[in-house]
Amino acid sequence: MMEDSGEDMLRSRPNIVTTFFKRLGHTYQLMLDKSTPYTTGRWAFTIFLMLAFIIRILYAQGWYIVTYALAIYHLNLFLAFLTPKIDPALEEMEDEDGPELPTKQNEEFRPFIRRLPEFKFWYSATKATLIGFCCTFFELFNVPVFWPILVMYFITLFCITMKRQIKHMIRYKYLPFTWGKPKFQTTPGKEDAGSKTQTV
Repeated sequence: MMEDSGEDMLRSRPNIVTTFFKRLGHTYQLMLDKSTPYTTGRWAFTIFLMLAFIIRILYAQGWYIVTYALAIYHLNLFLAFLTPKIDPALEEMEDEDGPELPTKQNEEFRPFIRRLPEFKFWYSATKATLIGFCCTFFELFNVPVFWPILVMYFITLFCITMKRQIKHMIRYKYLPFTWGKPKFQTTPGKEDAGSKTQTV
């Protein structure tokens, strides 16, 4: 009986390697959580990483297929960032008389909810750039390819997809950015009147 309880204790005790990786995962998640409010700093780091990747590609004169795959992935992330979570086109097809995005000023306001939130966009773009950067150190990924064709194909693909996205934005009247949108502002006279009534 004593032997069985000793085996149970050994089984229930966590492994050192498992404990280390759990602690590492918790630390990593804590750092990600702390970086969430610093949008500018996060994107500055990612842009720096992308520039380092481009310099590495130009210096090494290779790994164009890795660059192309990374550019396509970034384009895919950007499109998901621009599109709404609930696509109005699908909503329109499912229920023709159902709810739709407001088209007039007096209709109900619905905030724009992205299919891919900003933080997940940043995280995926940074992770993909780091993976792409690591791939440039392995000759296995240096597939010989005529790079001008890849550049032309990417430019064509970018133009077609962005044109389709802009048409979608115009048709369903939504703007995925907050720049230029009206903001609620209080007039100074109303604030003073409210503070006076509170003090009396």
